[in-house]
Amino acid sequence: MAEIAAPDTRPVIVKKYANRRLYNTETSSYVTLEDLAAMVRQGRDFTVSDAKSGDDITRSVLTQIIVEEEAKGTNLLPIPFLRQLIGLYGDSMGAVVPRYLEATMGHFARQQEGVRRAAENAMGGFGGAAHAFEEIGKQNLAMFERAMSLFSPFPRGGNGAAPHPGGGQPSSAEEVEAMREEIATLRRELAELRAGEAGQA
Repeated sequence: MAEIAAPDTRPVIVKKYANRRLYNTETSSYVTLEDLAAMVRQGRDFTVSDAKSGDDITRSVLTQIIVEEEAKGTNLLPIPFLRQLIGLYGDSMGAVVPRYLEATMGHFARQQEGVRRAAENAMGGFGGAAHAFEEIGKQNLAMFERAMSLFSPFPRGGNGAAPHPGGGQPSSAEEVEAMREEIATLRRELAELRAGEAGQA
């Protein structure tokens, strides 16, 4: 019996030339940002390198794909989130943001897959599964926005100052205590989401 070859899981090498054209070395053909976006959705990994210098420019190309998708009207990134993210560049807390975003999106993806499986297995239960997914999305977004506010370099409050019972600025100790309370709340919400996810499995 002939053995079935395992799928190739190695990243596809894409080269970007000076004329901004992208060349897929696996298919020996030129591709567009839309083609790369389709590869991401299919779960196919790829790296992009500058054809002349050999530098890895995967991050900048993925960012370009996001810009293109946002320009099409599929707005997944809320303006307040974008402002907070920009404010974190150069901030001392910026180093922890990549790990936090990766963990948060990974958790969201696992929940998304769980809801999809529930929708496929349920007989006539698509409406209920869709509602469950919507609720999970709302919970994740609320938790995500609250966590991002902890990293924000801008003062809280609409007038640029954090609210304080005495009308003045809060002390450092009060700010630390407030952040601890926020983090404790986030941990409880994350534990509840994980418990719900385990119950759907």
